[in-house]
Amino acid sequence: MPWLAALRHTGRAGLRPERALSDPYRAARGAAAVALVVFPVLAIGGPAPATSAAMGGFIAGTATFQRSFRPRPSLALAAGIGLGVSTFLGYLAVSVPGLFPVLLAAWAFAAGLAWSLGPTAGVVATNTLTVMLVVVQLPVSVPTAAAHAGLCALGGGVQALVITLWPIKSWGAQRDALADAYASLADYARRLRHDPHAPMDPDPLMTARHAAAVTPWQERRRPPELRGLRGIAERIRPTLAAIADPELGAAAEGPERDRARELLAGAAQLLDALARSIRTGEPASYPASAPAALIAPAKPVLRGPALRAARRLTGLLGRAFGALDQHTESTLETPIAGPGGALLRPGLTRMLPVAVRTARRQLRPGSPILHHAVRLSGVVTAAYVLARLTGLHHSYWAAMTAAMVIRPDFVQTYTRGVARVAGTVVGVLLATALVELLHPGHWASSALAVLCIGGAYLTLSTGYAVMTACISAYVVFLLGMEPLPPLTTAYERILMTLLGGAVALLAYALFPTWETARLPERTAEWITAVGRYAGAVLAAYGDPAGRDPRAVRTALLDSREARSAFLQARERAEAEPVRHAVHSPQLSRKQLARAREAVGFLSRVALLMEAHLPGRQAEPVPGAAEFGQALDDAAAAAGAAVLTGRAVDFRAARDAQLQWEELLAQAPGQRPGDQVDVVRSGSRLLMQALTDLEKAVRPTGPGAGRS
Repeated sequence: MPWLAALRHTGRAGLRPERALSDPYRAARGAAAVALVVFPVLAIGGPAPATSAAMGGFIAGTATFQRSFRPRPSLALAAGIGLGVSTFLGYLAVSVPGLFPVLLAAWAFAAGLAWSLGPTAGVVATNTLTVMLVVVQLPVSVPTAAAHAGLCALGGGVQALVITLWPIKSWGAQRDALADAYASLADYARRLRHDPHAPMDPDPLMTARHAAAVTPWQERRRPPELRGLRGIAERIRPTLAAIADPELGAAAEGPERDRARELLAGAAQLLDALARSIRTGEPASYPASAPAALIAPAKPVLRGPALRAARRLTGLLGRAFGALDQHTESTLETPIAGPGGALLRPGLTRMLPVAVRTARRQLRPGSPILHHAVRLSGVVTAAYVLARLTGLHHSYWAAMTAAMVIRPDFVQTYTRGVARVAGTVVGVLLATALVELLHPGHWASSALAVLCIGGAYLTLSTGYAVMTACISAYVVFLLGMEPLPPLTTAYERILMTLLGGAVALLAYALFPTWETARLPERTAEWITAVGRYAGAVLAAYGDPAGRDPRAVRTALLDSREARSAFLQARERAEAEPVRHAVHSPQLSRKQLARAREAVGFLSRVALLMEAHLPGRQAEPVPGAAEFGQALDDAAAAAGAAVLTGRAVDFRAARDAQLQWEELLAQAPGQRPGDQVDVVRSGSRLLMQALTDLEKAVRPTGPGAGRS
């Protein structure tokens, strides 16, 4: 995409509001928590301490609105502690000439590394940076720095206390994630009725897995109906595909296909009922025709693998309803990591060493997180120094704007840059006009600030420009208790916002991180991960008694993560103003689309074969493990070829498959529908997918295919 088109696209995206609001009760709760700490501190200590407390309460409340499945009180408390530490260090450094820019650069670098822990940690860490810039402008002495830092932390503590005493939709995010997973399965079952090869987006299942990971505190309080159902959903997905597939399931036409469609329709109704019950917490209700459709006729219509899959589907749905009704955890054949079948994440006290190790792994050349940390540190420091040269009182707004604009990717940075400037101008002008007209006192200014905080919480989902207008107005009212001319103050803030935004956008253009350059790497990782998954499934057929129950599951999760990273990189690359990167082998848009289809087909075949995995007492399939290893090696070699721009060659995998076919032909006779038939048909489909992939990523142009 050309630069002008990319800027136009990101600008429009930044200014486009969404017709969505945050939960009004949660917004009111967050604003009330800020009021509970601001007004008492204002009455006791005056405007300066009240400003510190308000900043701490606001940012801690913002942290609880981020997408996270951690306990909300913990998020608020952690944000408050971080704000207290950053404010205290800022106060100490600002009193020493030349030391504050050094601290600013170091803290910005650490905030950039925090993105390695996820978007929530990155946003909260960046917010601590902006609060440090604002609060240290207040005229205080070093001995009172600890008191102001404590007030910032107090704001976070009050938010945590209010969230604990005023719970709203407890476990709502976890319920929604699990319900979305079952709703996506219902939609998948309906689409399979008309298209046996219909794809399914695994993102809802991935989100449900993240939601199922709980801290020890959450594990003791988790509703019983949220236990075990995610594991059943994971097993329902391949079972649905196994029934619908014409090669490994029901026949393409005739009575078998009609019976398969009937089963899928009944399963979709039951899955929808499960989703509604999980989301609302009410007993499951469904049409009487739904379970009737799943009852096997006196004379089975389906045969072989399709019949086994149908029986497995009926059993899984029954167990899901049983787990929901009885509020007991289901026992799964495949164990889930963690004691007692739980996915555990470390609590706050154990997160610090984990965070340090995660951030340390990013200290390597080529790391996008390190790239972002260096860029954030340089941009914030440069904006601060340039703004200080102007001699304006509100020069800190430049560095604050730069910190809030810079993000790890092009689209978010330029979208937020335009939205930040527009929102700041509108918010500052409106708030300044109110101050000029009403001349509010300290109490009225604090009340207006709290109202703006509620508006910011309420418009978090509306758009960054709208939310920024509320935040800018809030800061104007909060700092409006200073005896400064309102019009001059507004002019300086707008000017510094323009300066900070310009520095941030120019710095990203000169020191970018292009997702386009990473597309070959993401493609290679996805190919390798899917090949490893297919190889693990084949290995399970080769040794049913000795297979590791976690191997297939781990390989499947890795392939999902690789797919998600590929799709995210491709989406971001579409909006970037670059066509290629120097010294980086590239695939055309058409090649990427064909590669996505081929790898998706390969993953789907492996999923179908997983649906028919034999029990531990089954006879091993001769040569399956060896062919699985050959497939794994071939996929790894293909990923390396894509990464280096060489031609992908699956001749070794084809030879291994032909040798395996000969070995199976010499094996003792098998009954129709036996495991050998499943893996034989599956291996042919796997080779078809590899052939499609080979054609999709074939290099083009002069010298193509040379190593």
